[in-house]
Amino acid sequence: MTAITETAAYEAMLEHHKRLGEELAVRADAVSGAVAAGRPYGAAVAGLIAYLAEEVLPHAAAEERTVYPAAAAHADMTGLVGEMIAEHVTLSALGARLAALTDSAAAAEQARQIARLFTTHAAKENDIVLPALVADQSVDLTALLERMHGGAGEQAHDRAPAQPAASQAEDPDATVVALLLQAAAALARAGEADRACKIAASAWAALRDGRPDLAGKVTAALHGLARRVAEDPGETGGSQPDAVLDVRDLAPAGRHEAIFSAYRDLAPDTGFVLVNDHDPRPLRYQFEAQYTGEYTWEYLEAGPAVWRVRIGRVGA
Repeated sequence: MTAITETAAYEAMLEHHKRLGEELAVRADAVSGAVAAGRPYGAAVAGLIAYLAEEVLPHAAAEERTVYPAAAAHADMTGLVGEMIAEHVTLSALGARLAALTDSAAAAEQARQIARLFTTHAAKENDIVLPALVADQSVDLTALLERMHGGAGEQAHDRAPAQPAASQAEDPDATVVALLLQAAAALARAGEADRACKIAASAWAALRDGRPDLAGKVTAALHGLARRVAEDPGETGGSQPDAVLDVRDLAPAGRHEAIFSAYRDLAPDTGFVLVNDHDPRPLRYQFEAQYTGEYTWEYLEAGPAVWRVRIGRVGA
């Protein structure tokens, strides 16, 4: 891979901030537009919160691991870095509050506030932080960009306490877990519990090997999110509880066939909960090969002794 120049790295960071800001603005406008037209706005709210959880907050956590420590090495920017970390926490908290609002006008204003905060936040990075790093000959902006790309996909715990900047910098992985799962909880409150569960499950998969301590926290949060899925008929396609298929007492050679048989018997938009004594990930590869686009797979419990997975059949 051809190495990029410092200038190209700087321009890539500016472009990414621009894209994030534009996407947030589009989603905030969708909330405001739905409210102004008197239409249901829950889906637009969920879309905004999901974008926060999947794109903006992972980017924020990656900055806290890379760009911000380099900036904080400049004595005149220490206070600014602390302020910007606090703004990351505020963005997540605003998303959580947005999900809880029941007044349409207040929801529209909260969505606009999120977009405005990110715009002003990104402007400070673009106009103050990044130019200072470009001018600092000891900073390798290209390396920082590469490290950000390596870390921005890490996911995130149900609450993000407002910790001092130094405390957060000690464990940036814990910070991203806190921010993203707070947003996932907000997303669930906005009526998108299934989507929130998928975000949390992705976080668990990313953390399981390298940070089992944080993966355990994600699993705990996922239990609560999964209960929201079970409580919402719209998420599961009906009000009837899912059947449970516990294969722990079956011989290993017969488990997969029993599971596939249960799947084939499902009506569209229904599912069952598989209970197993190990992660059934190999089974998921088989489902993907045989039923691509026709099934759903949601971890409800992820070990260490018991795994529970909801397997569903997609409606026609």
